[in-house]
Amino acid sequence: MSLITVGTMAFDAIETPFGKTNQIVGGSALYVAYAASHFIQPVQQISIIGGDFPSEELDELKGRGVHLDGVEIVSNKKSFFWSGKYHEDMNSRDTLVTDLNVLADFDPHIPDSYQGAEFLMLGNLMPKLQLNVIQELKQRPKLIVMDTMNFWMESAMGDLTIVLKYVDMLMVNDAEARQLTGQFSLVKAAKAIMEMGPKYLIIKKGEHGALLFHADEVFYAPALPLEDVFDPTGAGDTFAGGFIGFLAKTGDISFDNMKRGIIVGSAMASFCVEKFGPTRLKEITKEDIDNRIQQFKNLVNFDIELV
Repeated sequence: MSLITVGTMAFDAIETPFGKTNQIVGGSALYVAYAASHFIQPVQQISIIGGDFPSEELDELKGRGVHLDGVEIVSNKKSFFWSGKYHEDMNSRDTLVTDLNVLADFDPHIPDSYQGAEFLMLGNLMPKLQLNVIQELKQRPKLIVMDTMNFWMESAMGDLTIVLKYVDMLMVNDAEARQLTGQFSLVKAAKAIMEMGPKYLIIKKGEHGALLFHADEVFYAPALPLEDVFDPTGAGDTFAGGFIGFLAKTGDISFDNMKRGIIVGSAMASFCVEKFGPTRLKEITKEDIDNRIQQFKNLVNFDIELV
């Protein structure tokens, strides 16, 4: 099995109540790749970077089975840069700087070597670019998963509604689900979104877990209570990488296996928040992941007799 991931590779400057970093690598595709590569190889990356992106980071990705044939390098320009500051509750943040740089010219294409991939993860990007990637595929993958955000709902709603017809699963947070549909009830919002095209929907609720919807089925996975949350940047993308990496490893896209995938994704996200950027994702081992998944199992497993 192979996985294509499309999204940003960038620099972030992050300030949280627990610390500050002026520049660290980030971007949706980077987090997805680091998380997914723990389960499936190759991860076939599609992104764009400037000449300033560190070569040692590219070597690290290659060493983890991430193929970079689809990563365009514009040597005379800078990589995408984002800066943000988190509030005390770590659930909200202020964006301080967004410099598109090379991302302004991003026109993703699928290399011939990537054709035939069974899984496609479309990271948060302009909907028109997400659609272009789908239409370049010569063979439809087993599963196409898409992430989006409120910005595109406000600025490119027409294109967003078109690309939704082509994907199997949408990932959004609870506020985005409500904005996309105008429904406050997440159950009603889920039904409305699935009527737009996706057969499956994941609604991420941050420290309150995630919901998986398909037809009339619903599954809820809690987030693991953590003593310290150091930096939540990239946690949602890490969740997506763990989820689709697990599905690609197993080759099973049943609803029951997606339940397992949500637990795996939640476990990976719980590692991500423990240090700045993707640092923890580079450190963890299979044993670490297995132990963390067991913690999730212990969290939700119980016996009860119905009376």
